[in-house]
Amino acid sequence: MGTIKPSGSASQPYPAGATNINLPNGLTLLRILLIPVFVLFFSQPTSERTLAAAAVFITAAVTDLLDGYLARRRAQITKLGRLLDPIADKLLVLSGLILLVQLQRVDAIMAILIIAREVAVTGVRAIGAAEGIVLTPETIGKYKMIAQVVAIVMLILEREPLGLPLDLHLVGTALLYAALILGWISGGQYLWSFWRQVSARGW
Repeated sequence: MGTIKPSGSASQPYPAGATNINLPNGLTLLRILLIPVFVLFFSQPTSERTLAAAAVFITAAVTDLLDGYLARRRAQITKLGRLLDPIADKLLVLSGLILLVQLQRVDAIMAILIIAREVAVTGVRAIGAAEGIVLTPETIGKYKMIAQVVAIVMLILEREPLGLPLDLHLVGTALLYAALILGWISGGQYLWSFWRQVSARGW
């Protein structure tokens, strides 16, 4: 279940001397900068542009794995990184979903439900941050993100002659439904944990 910890607590310290100018934060910024490149390629997809869009999307998703790993390994966890990383993730996924809705590969209602969850969690995190509370993502949220990324890549490539023994649209849509369910479960965990914490403070 998602946990809530006071910002800067001993369990989630910001190392002494940590600076916002570091490789993990640079990778996060790179992910944000890759989003308009992805949109440019996939907004008017040809076969070549679609493959390029998929490559850009995958590259951006890989930076998400690397920045967190490097931040922990190098003790370079910063407040800026904690702020930018989830924003970059959401911008990447939501840009992919919106374009897939435009191309009629994803139902609008599914995109709306996913976006609603992300907006709600972002709002709770913002309120918590203003009060010195950090919402820490747990395993189920990470599985949700992986399922979303794989699903979106499959749906981007569904009409390309890749010769794979899979119906990319069917598998991608199934994964997106799984991500939707996981997302709402993890969102409920965030809200419940946040409510317990603020209730303990007597709000």
